[in-house]
Amino acid sequence: MKSASRVRRLSFWSIVVGVAIFALKLVAWWLTGSVALFSDAMESIVNVVASGVAWYAIGVAHTPADDNHPFGHHKAEYLSAVLEGVLIVVAALLILREAVLAFAQPSPLAVPAVGLAINAFAAVGNGVWAAILMRAGRAARSPALMADARHLWTDVVTSAGVIAGLLMALATGWLWLDPLMAVIVAVNILWHGWHMVKASVQGLMDVAVEPEDLAEIERLVHANSDGALEFHDLKTREAGRARFIEFHLVVPSDMTVERAHRICDRIEDALEAAFSGVRVTIHVEPAHKAKNGNGGG
Repeated sequence: MKSASRVRRLSFWSIVVGVAIFALKLVAWWLTGSVALFSDAMESIVNVVASGVAWYAIGVAHTPADDNHPFGHHKAEYLSAVLEGVLIVVAALLILREAVLAFAQPSPLAVPAVGLAINAFAAVGNGVWAAILMRAGRAARSPALMADARHLWTDVVTSAGVIAGLLMALATGWLWLDPLMAVIVAVNILWHGWHMVKASVQGLMDVAVEPEDLAEIERLVHANSDGALEFHDLKTREAGRARFIEFHLVVPSDMTVERAHRICDRIEDALEAAFSGVRVTIHVEPAHKAKNGNGGG
């Protein structure tokens, strides 16, 4: 519960930080009239909206299981990440529209040094906050928090590219570099949004755990199944911070229920100690159900 409270608190502060960063970037755009800085500010609007959605989704995801949702509400965070990906795509399309207009009618940049300095300061703030969110998201296995962090990192890269492009435009006098940077920003945002949606949909589709985690699960089951004959049909899936593991455990036909239960408890304890938020389901079977080494044990 302590971890859940910290995750939601961070997601709330993400909204506050997002609003502050957006305000800074808006001032930078207003001072310069740069369409590239406008595109950077537009992405920050997405950050604010996405952080609000993530804050709500994390609250839902940490709601205890109930009669209608006996396995919990963990997937709510994936819905948040999908929505954030969609918002990114919308922002990219708006940026492309502004870039096309700027190509048609390029305009000189006003007070560029001040605007670039403000934008650079905003980018540094975004980078620091993204690092904090990513560390907390990984520790708590929160898809919404990690999606927010990845989006902020994209924003940092975007800001760095925009600033570099505008410096080149000022140095060469090629005003078309400004809308060109906006186009590059938009394409980068689209690419990032696509990957975010793809990863979140995988979570909604009950994707299996990573291969290295699966190998560790198999090792732990094998190491703690003394007395059993084998295990097989191991299946895993992830739902936000929760992991679900199920398999069949074959025991001697004359083994008592109590002894078989002790073996199951030993395996469950080992898995729960190794993986946070794990839910283990073991189906005990008699000896004639053995698959001759198709599992472990």
